[in-house]
Amino acid sequence: MTGEIYRPPADTGLDVIHLDADLLVLNKPSGLLSVPGKSADLADCLEARVHAVNPGALIVHRLDRDTSGVFIMAMNATAQRHLGLQFERRHLSKTYQAIVVGQVAADDGEIDLPLIADWPNRPRQKVCQETGKPALTRWRVISRTDRSSRLELSPHTGRSHQLRVHLKEIGHPILGDPLYGDASAAPRLMLHAHTLTVRHPTGGAVETFCADVPF
Repeated sequence: MTGEIYRPPADTGLDVIHLDADLLVLNKPSGLLSVPGKSADLADCLEARVHAVNPGALIVHRLDRDTSGVFIMAMNATAQRHLGLQFERRHLSKTYQAIVVGQVAADDGEIDLPLIADWPNRPRQKVCQETGKPALTRWRVISRTDRSSRLELSPHTGRSHQLRVHLKEIGHPILGDPLYGDASAAPRLMLHAHTLTVRHPTGGAVETFCADVPF
């Protein structure tokens, strides 16, 4: 563990992207847990804030505490099962934006490195060719500065900390990453869930939800 104190952002109300009888889509702020932690000081989270307004909303997936962006919840059990299967079977697509350390030389590529929990150093994850689970990230450069690169990331799998570990492994950790980089290099983890494309639980129409990149 990092030993840092959890200081969630002030509760200024939910940033709702979309709401209907099946779906609640939110823009999660950086610094807020998706679900509560094991101790009382980790109780404040997006799920709890949603339940204060929509008690029946159900968790489908998670974003890391310091990652912002598109976060989808189900408004009933049928929708939860439908969305859960889409995540499990990878019948959806996600894009993230990140600002990483250094100039990435190529314009695009992919990172195919298996990941597993680094148990002595939880919650860290690590690459392990022997016991890791398959993890694939596709990326492309959006822009470059002298010291950093802005990337669009498309994870094919959804392993814990996948994007953060993969980028560290190729020598371009995400700016502001307290676990895999230098937290002091940016005011926050520069990682944002930009778009999420799913099939609607009722009718199956393909819908894409987007949260503006805040950095």
